[in-house]
This record gives sequence, C-alpha cells and structure tokens, in this order.
Amino acid sequence: MEKNNLLLEATSASEKASALYLDLMKRCVTDWIYLNSETDGQISLPTIAKVFIFCLRKGMNPFEMLQGFTSKQLVEENRLKGYTPFPGRAHTMIGFKRLETVQFCIEDVLVNNIPGDLIEAGVWRGGACIFMRAILKAYGVKNRTVWVADSFQGLPAPNSKKYPLDAGWWLHLFKEIAVSLEEVKVNFSRYGLLDDQVKFLKGWFCETLPSIPVEKLAVIRADGDLYESTMDILTNLYPKLSVGGYIIFDDYGDIDACQQAVNDYRKAQGIYDELIQTDHTEIYWKRSK
Repeated sequence: MEKNNLLLEATSASEKASALYLDLMKRCVTDWIYLNSETDGQISLPTIAKVFIFCLRKGMNPFEMLQGFTSKQLVEENRLKGYTPFPGRAHTMIGFKRLETVQFCIEDVLVNNIPGDLIEAGVWRGGACIFMRAILKAYGVKNRTVWVADSFQGLPAPNSKKYPLDAGWWLHLFKEIAVSLEEVKVNFSRYGLLDDQVKFLKGWFCETLPSIPVEKLAVIRADGDLYESTMDILTNLYPKLSVGGYIIFDDYGDIDACQQAVNDYRKAQGIYDELIQTDHTEIYWKRSK
C-alpha cells in the first residue's frame, strides 16, 4: 500500500512543530502542566462511600482501590503510566501511555493511507477525542471525522439478567462519570478544535451505533466498561473497521465483563490478530483481514 511520504517526513524529527504541539496537547488534556500531587488525588466523601459499596459488592478491597486513586506518591505515576479515575480538572482519565497508543494508531493509518474516520465510544470529558482531533489538525488532515459517542449521562445500569457478567458493576452510581454534551463541546472549543470534523453521537450505544452514518473507520477506541456496552461497540463498529485499522479497548485487563465480551466476539468472528498490551489493562490490535 502506498505510504504518505509527507507524513513520514513530518514525524521523522521530534523538533517538528507538529510533534511539539502533540506533546503539549498530551500535557494539557491530562492536566500534567498544572498537576498538584497534594490535591489532585482528593475525592469527596460521598464518592468514597460509593467506592466502598462497589468494592464490597464485587469482592474487592476498597482500601487498596482508594490507595491507588488518592496516594500522593501515585498521582504522577498514574498520569504517566496508567489512568486516574478522579483526575481533578483533567479532560481525560487516561495517562500518557494510552494517549501515545492513540497517537501511534492514528499516525500509522495516516502514513499507510488506511481509509476511515476515528471514533471513541465512551468519552467522559472528551480528552482522548480532543487529542484525536489535534492529531488530524497537526498533519493537516481534512478528509476524516472524529466521532464522539457517549450517553453524556454516565453508564447504564447493568442488565444482569441478560448479561450476567455485568452484575455488580454499578458504575452508573458514579455521577462523576456523567458529563454533559454541552460540557464536552466546551472542552473541544477551549482547544480551538470544535469544528465540522467533529461529530457527536448522543445516546446509549445500543440506540446510536447501529445507525451511525459512517462507511469506514480507521481507529476505534472502545471505553464501554460493561459486557453489554463493549459488545454493542464491537457488533456495530468492528465490521466498519478497515483492514490495517486499529481497535483499542480501555478496560480489557481491569473489567472481566469487558474482557469476556472481547474474547467472545473474537472467537465468534474468527479473529486471531495479536493482542498488544499498552499497560495493565488497555489492549489493542491491528485488523489484518
């Protein structure tokens, strides 16, 4: 397949303005430039109570989980290597490593002229999608769209009768996860990236993804957490993923329901592409056929 030599030249030297811009974007969407380890891990008492209920329901250690979220020593490490569920002012929960995966996948499809748009399903404050749009902006790409798919009201309550693996994943209790469409649009605009190349899909995945007006996708970032949501993403979006494109799963290593949905879909569809691990929970693969 013919490669985009201009993009190869643009990305060959870190001194290029595009590389500097994207590095700064990562520092901004993660709030790294203003990170304060003394305050950034603080969460409210109601949220602590919900973490306790959630952990006890799932047979997890709430003290260990809270330590991972709030430890001053881990605030910087989480931003760099992993993710931060309650990251203060940041526009994304994911850390540098996962943003670098997003960048790698998008740059690879641009270099190799893999056709299709970009989408994240499950966007929270929009930081990863904002970064996607920034990558297109950095390379002057005007013929691709970033799709921003979310309920914009948090996660759905688990339908444990239909999807038993979702039982106990009471993520809908955490209103911190619910960010309105209006707030996400404002976040895009603050970076100067709210334009016609950004499209929003508001609603539950089972309602919006089946009718998404997209023929081809080049990169899919899936952050659905639950079995049901993850399977909705796979069923409706993976058939649109171009050969040579990438699909990324944020929660594969942390949430058993998500992992099982991915494994079930791969088995049913005969997908044997190598799973590549970003960190302890995120994985992705490149579609080969």
